[in-house]
Amino acid sequence: MRREWADRMRRVILLAMLVFLAWSHVARAAGPAVTVQASPQQGAAPLLTTLAAVGDPATYTWDLGDGTAAVGAMVQHTYEGAARYVATVTATGADGQTTQATVRVTAYALSLRAPGPVRYGNRATFKGALQPAEVRVRVVLHRDGRFVGAALTRKNGTFRIRPRVRVPGTYEATYIDVGSNTRIVRVRPLLTMRRVGVGVVGGRLSVVSRLRPAAAGTLHVTVTRSGRSVYAGNARGVARVALDTHGARTYQVRVRVDVVTGYTGATGSLRVAVALPRLGPGARGASVRLLEQRLADLHYALERVDGAYGQDTFDAVLAFQKVNWLPRTGDVDRRVWRALERAGVPRSRYGGTHFEVDKTRQVLFDVRGGRVLRAIQVSTGATGNTPLGVWHVYSKTPGFNEKLMYYSMYFLRGFAIHGYPSVPAYPASHGCVRVPIWAAYSLYETHGYGTTVIIY
Repeated sequence: MRREWADRMRRVILLAMLVFLAWSHVARAAGPAVTVQASPQQGAAPLLTTLAAVGDPATYTWDLGDGTAAVGAMVQHTYEGAARYVATVTATGADGQTTQATVRVTAYALSLRAPGPVRYGNRATFKGALQPAEVRVRVVLHRDGRFVGAALTRKNGTFRIRPRVRVPGTYEATYIDVGSNTRIVRVRPLLTMRRVGVGVVGGRLSVVSRLRPAAAGTLHVTVTRSGRSVYAGNARGVARVALDTHGARTYQVRVRVDVVTGYTGATGSLRVAVALPRLGPGARGASVRLLEQRLADLHYALERVDGAYGQDTFDAVLAFQKVNWLPRTGDVDRRVWRALERAGVPRSRYGGTHFEVDKTRQVLFDVRGGRVLRAIQVSTGATGNTPLGVWHVYSKTPGFNEKLMYYSMYFLRGFAIHGYPSVPAYPASHGCVRVPIWAAYSLYETHGYGTTVIIY
């Protein structure tokens, strides 16, 4: 029994030795074990990285992936260009067996382009690209180290960021720890000049100049009259200059901005006239032109702004008086000037594009997209017979007809909007809507068949 047991143990030991010898042979045939890593594995080009191979005792040789080679378990290498690289290490054991391992290294380059001087408060477009391209990775834009915007890269690695610019500064884009080139962006400050007051003799009149941002520089204001200087001064942010209105005169106001670093220069000028307070048909000059320009700005129809108080100016003043419930004289006095100062563009009662005829105020509104394009004084039916309601132009007749109706647009039976030699400030027609002769052709030419006419 003992002898059989001893023979069995000898066979087990012999089998174990054979297995061990076979395993050792396979292990030697497989070559040395090796792992490899890079630190850092990605970053900005040129990228200095340390490549380390760890494993069995062996000789290590490197193909660094950029056409260069190295020897040793640990090497340092700089990847100059922006690209993706594969570094390969070959471990050679004492028996000549070899093993290879690889690691990927990415060197990035980020570019940035910036616009020229940007107007204060506007958005500016910054463009750039990440190379090698990555898709939908986040690129962040900074100004002097402060976050101002971000965007995801496109398929080719490009990006586009549009921040609003209010102050100058140095801009840089970043992706992870990769920074772009820097760009200095200057700002064009916003200079505005406005007249406060209507500009009539004896009234209050001033010019207000404003710089945004106020920190952009100093306002240098000069005022001349008939070529002679009457004011010169400096201010920060806002400059208000009161003008003498003891007589009819014209001022030239000029502003120059002495800017600080980072901003571009700015200049502005404004011509301001002091007008006579009472005007009527036959008047001419700067005061009439000022009146006409104000009426035109408020969308009251005029044939032209020419400084001559003709029929079109008379009708525009009359329309303004009607809309604002003033006495219907067609002349301009202090009361009209004060109303002109505080008035706004007339508002339509209905939205859309159409004619509105207000029989109470005896005025026609040419409405486009819900906004009054022009207001014209009219005369409707003397007996109140101009039909109320919503109508549409169904017929048009050019020139004069036998009833002296001029460029007529019919909207119901014989009722039409037409020019007429006499358009008083009160209802005087046979039922049609009379408009001044000088305005009739323009209305006729700019409105076709089907135009809606709303009368109330």
